[in-house]
Amino acid sequence: MQLINGTKVIRVKQSYDLVQLEEAGRIIRGGGLVAFPTETVYGLGGNALDPMVAASIYAAKRRPADNPLIVHVARPQEIMGLVRDVPPVADRLIKRFWPGPLTLVFAASDCVPKETRGGLSTVAVRMPAHPVALALIEMSGCPLAGPSANISGRPSPTTAEHVVNDLAGRIQMIIDSGPTGVGVESTVLDVTVTPPQILRPGGLTLEQLREEISSISVDPAIIQTSIPRGIKARAPGMKYKHYAPKAELVVVEGRPADIVAKICILYDDYVNRGKRVAIMATTETIHCYGARKASLVGAREDLATVAANLFSLLRQLDAEGIQIILAEGVDMVGLGLAVMNRLRKAAGYRIIKA
Repeated sequence: MQLINGTKVIRVKQSYDLVQLEEAGRIIRGGGLVAFPTETVYGLGGNALDPMVAASIYAAKRRPADNPLIVHVARPQEIMGLVRDVPPVADRLIKRFWPGPLTLVFAASDCVPKETRGGLSTVAVRMPAHPVALALIEMSGCPLAGPSANISGRPSPTTAEHVVNDLAGRIQMIIDSGPTGVGVESTVLDVTVTPPQILRPGGLTLEQLREEISSISVDPAIIQTSIPRGIKARAPGMKYKHYAPKAELVVVEGRPADIVAKICILYDDYVNRGKRVAIMATTETIHCYGARKASLVGAREDLATVAANLFSLLRQLDAEGIQIILAEGVDMVGLGLAVMNRLRKAAGYRIIKA
């Protein structure tokens, strides 16, 4: 155990490391906050049924209070006290994809405080596919409100070190279980509408969902290329700038060869203006940049690698003092939909078409 700015940091490799998880459970039962691993990103956990805890989460993250929190459960049946009803379509999806990176939006029951719901009449619920997360929920004896464990607007944390950098001194405990696997947050699907609609793309792809429910739609805000104006956030990440590094991020979209050519022009121009520049490049194109500083984010042929590395690389380039990041766009299919959603938001929709 380490103590960093008053925050305990513990290493828990297995869900049966009961002594340390019991302490984490006691913190949550006492109204405190514990950062914990999931298969997607690290979450910031607190009692989802306590409005004061929800307020503490918003304060720790510096998060706007109208940005709803996702509630995490350890078993599918635990949603029954949180929601008014479970539509048949939701039941099918739960049986197929839980535990996993799928959050479902239901009509909320009265026991879920409006603070947890961001003032909405709905509640977002998921069952994470991580043994330590599931054990922590069990130890806590309550569902956990669990947004990403970072300062609001920053790249999401995929290691405990990222959480320490953002939240040490602001929460009671951080559980370190190593790097997360998926690297981007869960997919958020609204099952209160017909057909069900994706509000946030994530670790479960549209194509995978349509294997079970063919009529699933996508909120138009996901694929737009400008900052949303005047919307009410129906799910986390819809309304505000998110995932942003300290550096200025520019996304270049188009065919790979055209992207490379445009990035080379932009890179040289920024360097001539005295800027520290880096390129977020893919396996297929990184060799095209010559002596320019290019960092590998993953492969176009395996977008799971891009998703897994995206936030970590943004944080790494910040740590190196990079001022301008030029990011290659990828096709918005499969995990590419989630990757491009994150990149566009992180760039504040500064997009250049090659």
